[in-house]
Amino acid sequence: MIKSAFFVLRISIAWGLAVLLVASLYSSLPLIGRWEFPMVLAGMGTMLLVITGAFSHLKRVRLIAGHIDADTLGNRQRRQIEIPFEAGEAFDLLDAAIRELPRIEEVESARDSLQIQAKLSRPRAYGEPPMRRYNPLLWFGVTRNQILATVTPGHDSGSVLLICEPENPAWSDWFLVDDGTNYENAEAITRAISRRVAERRRGEQASAAQTETEKELTIAKLSRLHAQVEPHFLYNTLASAQLLTRSDPARAEQMLGHLIQFLRNSLPDADDAMSQLGTELERALAYLEILKIRMGDRLSVQVDVPENLRATPLPPMMLQTLVENAIKHGLEPRTGGGTVWIRARRGEYGIVAVTVADDGEGLNTKTSGTGIGLKNVRERLRLMFGGKAALSIIANFPSGVAATITVPAATASMASNAATTRSHDDV
Repeated sequence: MIKSAFFVLRISIAWGLAVLLVASLYSSLPLIGRWEFPMVLAGMGTMLLVITGAFSHLKRVRLIAGHIDADTLGNRQRRQIEIPFEAGEAFDLLDAAIRELPRIEEVESARDSLQIQAKLSRPRAYGEPPMRRYNPLLWFGVTRNQILATVTPGHDSGSVLLICEPENPAWSDWFLVDDGTNYENAEAITRAISRRVAERRRGEQASAAQTETEKELTIAKLSRLHAQVEPHFLYNTLASAQLLTRSDPARAEQMLGHLIQFLRNSLPDADDAMSQLGTELERALAYLEILKIRMGDRLSVQVDVPENLRATPLPPMMLQTLVENAIKHGLEPRTGGGTVWIRARRGEYGIVAVTVADDGEGLNTKTSGTGIGLKNVRERLRLMFGGKAALSIIANFPSGVAATITVPAATASMASNAATTRSHDDV
């Protein structure tokens, strides 16, 4: 109430002084004594229109803002807005918000200096003002507002300084009111920025959710392919063991022992989706021992994996996939068979390289297959390690293929956990 009264009093005093000045200048002119009474009436009428205009401004500002204070009553509005995007994106968002304002007339935007200047006409909230030509609040007032916005770059954000003001010079604020239009403009731009930031966030959340869903679908697909491959091998092994029980019971028992070892290492770990090189090596060797019984002298296996690298984290069945590829596409098509090498070496920058090589048919269209297995290996490496792991396929010399997986080495805690796990398994 006090602020409202002070506002009306300030406007009244400013106009009262202006009326007295005009009246004193008018009365000093010669031969106008008989016009003094009309001047008094004109002065009183002017003050009446000024006071009613000030009260109208108060009512409209209260209607728009919901409260009255020095900030809402002012003709010139200033806002500091933080946009959580880099300066270029913040500028584009601000420029779009300003251009969508109603009654916008001129927009000058300079992206290099991160500044925007705009002009927009002032709305006539209640139609044509009554007694327009006699209302002193409209005599020398320009019916346009202007906007100045500057973006200051920050760390991964942009700070916007927004100024909304009349096109009149600052001294006119003692005599003129803007009916809350600049407060409306400042609030409208702030709301538009908040809405656009929220839309961007929702889009990012939807994209992240879609990525997570795609990741889950990919993992489910890989698991389903894995489940389709293992029974195949299981059926063939059991069929071979059944035949051997009649002709060579000792070898049948040996094959079943390796199958048990293979299946034990193939059981999923409910606590951790990541396996270790040592565990995967045991599974691959059990698989190869079964194949050595089936293939006889046609298959030879050489392993060179240091003990200190066996705790290296490795996705389950990944080494197995490379070994199966070496057998299926490299050695089985050859009449004389061949050799499979499994090696591991520690490289620079904490990287471990695990290689499966063969001296089989090599990279040719007849035995290379569809590439789905290797594609799945690359996808799993991407999902589990990001850009820190990779798969490379090269020709082996003098024949065959060498497939190498590079993954981050195990930390000290991983090695300790691996040792504890192996001791528990031994017990």
